[in-house]
Amino acid sequence: MKHFRKGDGERSGLFTRRALVLGGAQAVLLTALAGRLYQLQVVETERFASLADENRINLRLLPPSRGLIFDRSGQPLAVNRNNFRAMVTSDRGRGADVLIERLDQILSLGDADKNRLLRELRRSRNSQPAVVRENLGWEEVARLEFNAPDLPGVFIDLGQSRDYPEGELMSHIVGYTGRVADEDLAGRDDPVLSLPTMRFGKKGMERSLEDDLRGRAGAVQVEVNAVGRVVRELDRTEGQPGTNALLTIDLDLQRFVAEKMKEHQSGSVVVMDVITGDVLAMVSTPGFDPSTFARGITQSEWRELLDNPERPLHNKAIAGVYPPGSTYKMVTALAALESKAIDPWTRLPCAGFLELGNIKFHCWLKGGHGSTNVTEAIACSCDCFFYEAARRAGVDRIADMANRLGFGKTSELGLPGESSANQPSRGWKQEKIGKAWQHGDTFNLGIGQGYMTATPLQLAVMTARLANGGYEVQPNLLLAKATPREELAPPAPRDKPTAPSLRLNPQHLQIIRQGMVDVVNGSLGTAIHLRRDGAGKVLDPAFTFAGKTGTAQVKRITEREREMGITQAQLPWHLRHHALFVCFGPADKPRYACAVIVEHGMAGGSTAGPIGRDVLVETMKRDPSRRTDGFKKMASR
Repeated sequence: MKHFRKGDGERSGLFTRRALVLGGAQAVLLTALAGRLYQLQVVETERFASLADENRINLRLLPPSRGLIFDRSGQPLAVNRNNFRAMVTSDRGRGADVLIERLDQILSLGDADKNRLLRELRRSRNSQPAVVRENLGWEEVARLEFNAPDLPGVFIDLGQSRDYPEGELMSHIVGYTGRVADEDLAGRDDPVLSLPTMRFGKKGMERSLEDDLRGRAGAVQVEVNAVGRVVRELDRTEGQPGTNALLTIDLDLQRFVAEKMKEHQSGSVVVMDVITGDVLAMVSTPGFDPSTFARGITQSEWRELLDNPERPLHNKAIAGVYPPGSTYKMVTALAALESKAIDPWTRLPCAGFLELGNIKFHCWLKGGHGSTNVTEAIACSCDCFFYEAARRAGVDRIADMANRLGFGKTSELGLPGESSANQPSRGWKQEKIGKAWQHGDTFNLGIGQGYMTATPLQLAVMTARLANGGYEVQPNLLLAKATPREELAPPAPRDKPTAPSLRLNPQHLQIIRQGMVDVVNGSLGTAIHLRRDGAGKVLDPAFTFAGKTGTAQVKRITEREREMGITQAQLPWHLRHHALFVCFGPADKPRYACAVIVEHGMAGGSTAGPIGRDVLVETMKRDPSRRTDGFKKMASR
């Protein structure tokens, strides 16, 4: 019989207690583990299945096809062109440094593109692809395909880029697109703008119609592997293409105007329908090639445009500001007539100059014009008549009339970058310069000089409002817009203004218009040579038109220069006078208005006048207000 010692029993009891504690702990742990497994696999099974799908399935936005832009007869001005582009995906930038270096060796990316790519890949979510380079040539595509095994995540994609068939001709009107910048996102929450392939309107109608042209994004569901690579496409919803736009511009007329401006370094021409306000042509020279921006402009190209003294990026038609010179005299005359400061038969003397204190205000004609009434003064452009008419009317009445005719404010054209120029007044001078208005300022204002500035568009608007009987017609560039599924067609022609009336005396307007008719067709006119065409042939009576010449000083002519007889041609180009001409036609039933400015062209009658004549006659011949030939539906474009 075995005997157990007391120590053995104690050790056995201790072992039993420890076993019970360990067993209990294990039971608790197993229970907790089983509970957690039950919670994960049963209670929260839908939640984790959803998370698993989110890791496996990505939803990616598809950029919509951008809307197209056409001229009034359906000729394309901005279209989309297919292009090959290199794309790359990366798992939040992992391995991006090495990959980008390899791409640089193949495509010569440059530091700017390398830094951009690295930034986009590190910020990318759901392995959204980033653009390496667009508009790849066949040789570049071949190099990428050959090196594909060493370029994980790199693939060739077929995308769209913006193409501008007319290039420089329509650059200032149509504008261009570029990469979406932070400032473009202000006030917009469209997620499609975050896509690296998206382009945003930067200038011209591309910018003003951006929200219509952009369209609505589509979406694609793709299955990805553990590192974010696409395995297969699961579902696709196509986006809605952007709206197509039909502009008021007559492309053939635009080409004609540009040809007329070709021999001049810098200037602008605007042609308007005085009834509808449609802008039929708007040329600013020189222009630029918008396609360079669409494909991605280089630093050297950008610097060349910025440093060009003729400012090719500057739309002079809406942003160029110039003293209007004698083209402003109709404003002074109408202000004096409407305020009864002068009557239609009032005659004022001109001895060649008018004295104010010890200062002489000269007339352009040495020796003067003698005694003239308002119609004759417009025809012969007598400065002294308008000095006195301005003094009698006063700056306040002149400024009010100028505002009614469109000066000193932007129009409703819609193009970004339009300048209001400057219509001076007493309050303006006190606020901006800190000095009181003087009589001499009124004299200068009366002939469109001094502090007064205007844009070519404002001059065209003024001429249109005088020609149409005093209606507040607004310039317009958009004729119609519609989705690709809808008919895009111009509205029916109109022969009467629908704009509000300026409530001007019809007799006074007729006096102003008669003065402009006499500028070209009267014996006193400063532009009677424009009654004949460039070949010396008298114009067809059906194309009789009215106009007003203007020569705006860039610098003040000193008494010494007058005595020495220094001519404009002897001055450096940038110090010569600007040449201006405004006109409307037909004279008996006005339909079109035209404004021309040739920078430093020296004389309005000899430089700007022939351009205005040829452009206006061509406009009347083709009557583009009714020209919509060949325009059906653009849905098939």
